[in-house]
Amino acid sequence: MESSCLKSLHGKTRTYREHSGRQMAAVITEDNVYSEAEVNGAPPADGDDQVQLRGPEGNIQGQVEEFLGPHPDYDEEEEERKYYRRKRLGVVKNVVGASCGGMIVYSVYMGLLQMQLILHYDETYREVKYGTLGLEDIDNKMLMGINVTPIVGLLYTPVLIRFLGTKWMMFLASGIYALFVSTNYWERYYTLVPSAVAIGVVIVPLWASLGNYITRMAQQYYEYVNYKDEHVQEQKKPPKGAFHPYIIIFQSVFYIVFHLSFVFAEFPMVLFLNYYLNDYKHTLFKVTQCGASGKGVIENLNKTVLHSLPRSLLLIEVESVLMGAAFLAMLIFLVLCGAAYRPTEEIDLRSIGWGNIFQLPFKHLRDYRLRLLCPFFVYSGFEMLFAVQGLILSFGVCSVGMEKLWLLVMVYGLSSSICSGLALTMLRLPRQIILLVGAFVHFVLIITLMCWSPQPREPSYLPYLLVLSALWGLGTALNKTGLSTLLGMLYEDKERLDFVFTIYHWWQAIAIFIVYLWSALPMRAKLGLLLLALIVACLCYVQMERRLAKKIPFRLPRIPRPRHKVKGYRYLEEENSDESDTDLSDVDDDEKDEDERGLVEEDRNTDDDSQGSPGPERSRVRDRRRKHDNAAYEQAGEREDYVQHMRD
Repeated sequence: MESSCLKSLHGKTRTYREHSGRQMAAVITEDNVYSEAEVNGAPPADGDDQVQLRGPEGNIQGQVEEFLGPHPDYDEEEEERKYYRRKRLGVVKNVVGASCGGMIVYSVYMGLLQMQLILHYDETYREVKYGTLGLEDIDNKMLMGINVTPIVGLLYTPVLIRFLGTKWMMFLASGIYALFVSTNYWERYYTLVPSAVAIGVVIVPLWASLGNYITRMAQQYYEYVNYKDEHVQEQKKPPKGAFHPYIIIFQSVFYIVFHLSFVFAEFPMVLFLNYYLNDYKHTLFKVTQCGASGKGVIENLNKTVLHSLPRSLLLIEVESVLMGAAFLAMLIFLVLCGAAYRPTEEIDLRSIGWGNIFQLPFKHLRDYRLRLLCPFFVYSGFEMLFAVQGLILSFGVCSVGMEKLWLLVMVYGLSSSICSGLALTMLRLPRQIILLVGAFVHFVLIITLMCWSPQPREPSYLPYLLVLSALWGLGTALNKTGLSTLLGMLYEDKERLDFVFTIYHWWQAIAIFIVYLWSALPMRAKLGLLLLALIVACLCYVQMERRLAKKIPFRLPRIPRPRHKVKGYRYLEEENSDESDTDLSDVDDDEKDEDERGLVEEDRNTDDDSQGSPGPERSRVRDRRRKHDNAAYEQAGEREDYVQHMRD
């Protein structure tokens, strides 16, 4: 009895173990995805077939793929479209930010400088506030620092932009202008003059960076709009004229916003200083000649232009508001303006040598297009400063008094801002029309001004002066917007236009310095020089367009061959984004081995040729070979550009 019970118990135990083993195998099969094949392949202990679970519960691999795969409602094209739409909005934000930042910087700068010069001109203000400090002499040296320092800007501007980058150059320049505002809290020689020199140093880099930045944003916007095109995806050169509409629109937007700086610069005058000015009968009491008959700016202007002195605390409050606006401009450049180039696109100066950076602006002048535009650059500087110093002061203030200065400047600024939108007609009309129409308007106005000498202390001339200011603003808008747009269109295939805009604004700085020197000349002599510069500029520009119409080849400077691989330039070796770090290290090792073998072979050949010549001789031979290779590289690039130009 006991033996039968034991046998029955052992049978049940064996059956239970076999059943438990099958359950455990099934659990292991469900939990372990990687051992599923092994479990299914092994036969069960009792010879029965493995139970296969059907449906998604048994297919763990399918569940994982379904979880990690794309969502069934995911639309790749729609997501790509939304991504590039955000990119385009970012470009628009950058353009508006750069335009507003530049407008605020120059509003603060011109408004503070105007208020400072008027206060320091008043004899009573100088004697009461500062005694024998010599503010008049300080102002002369300050103006000299602002106007003379940019002459050497051609030498250091490319280095600064390459070292800091386009965005950080704009941010640094706005900080220098904020520094100039801060020095007016303590007006001394050692504060005003160095800050004025610093402003002169950053004028050319700031404007070169702004011009390059706006043009680069137009190129990026085109890429984000046409991201599906093959040449955009493969980073090849776009069709000729592809960037033109975006360059025209963005440059027009920039100058529409920037020219409002003349309007906002008059707010300190309207809201503060105008309440302390004497009327025109007092300030113009000794003035006998105005306009074309005058000499200098305003001859015999009264030395006391203030009827009462403003309180020091009120001056500090006004300067604090201007200081806050300057900091706002810095924040706009820092926060709203994105980088113009990716980090891999910013060239490493050490790769091509500092000497080549200094030479590249001069090498750009080999291009006849840029050489023939230089007279227009000079005239652009002439007319901009003449608008304020000649038209508004010698004709306007000399006739209607200093209390109407703000009105004349505001009308000029509003006209320039509104008429900058006329550059959008280049989307439909030939590009020559904008510059030539602006030049024609200025030509007629110069002839008119040479024949007109308004009487001093005659407020009835105010409507005529406002019309002249508005028309001169029209010419200025067409000139500035047309030149910047033209440079972007001529050099659309270059990713870096900072060298081109450096030359443009350097010639403008030269012209401003010349105007600073001729300030004591008779007005008709100034107008004659201005007319001569305008005629020469138009003739050179027409000659340039004729050469382009005949498809005469031009020379484009090339970046010298780098000493190591440089990324970000189309005419250098393209970057392979699929390379791993190991592949890159292997490539670098191979390049080093090839360079070492090449140097050994050069040394052997040099030894055979020189028959035991000393070491310096071998180094000179290698230098000559290296120069020959660089020259061949540049010539090959120029031939490539020439072939591309002839194809277009």
